[in-house]
Amino acid sequence: MIELRPAQLSDGRDIYDMITEIGPGENGYVNAGYDMGYSDFPGFIRERIHMAEGLDLPAHHVPQTTYWLLVDSRPVGIGKLRHSLNEHLIRSGGHIGYAIRPGERGKGYGKLILGELIKAARQKGITVLLLTCDERNIPSRKVIEAHSGRLVQAENGKCAYHITT
Repeated sequence: MIELRPAQLSDGRDIYDMITEIGPGENGYVNAGYDMGYSDFPGFIRERIHMAEGLDLPAHHVPQTTYWLLVDSRPVGIGKLRHSLNEHLIRSGGHIGYAIRPGERGKGYGKLILGELIKAARQKGITVLLLTCDERNIPSRKVIEAHSGRLVQAENGKCAYHITT
């Protein structure tokens, strides 16, 4: 069974283990929780929930919902859906960021999580998504293009795509 679930206070060790396994991030994805201790995990989750609600946002941040991709109840990926964009996110970042647990890569979960995040964006009333990735990140480009991503800009090593929800 496939489930895209937002962060919630009941999240436990399985989510923590995935976050720390993913590491600091790569290809533009930033994983703020990769090096936290388990005692810090409840606070990390509360911050994610507050971000989704637009509460206590750091300067220059926008509301963002963090989701977990669960396959047969096992966490395999993290997705971030930004509810709006600011100037920085228009240049780099876009509406969506995601990462797949290293041991689960190459199984189609990138395509799966992006599809689920597109559905979540549609439910939030976002009609056109901006996604960005490194020009040399061919796997991410293929995932975006598989979801009808339309290349709108390629410069300075970055690609920008639009996806209509």
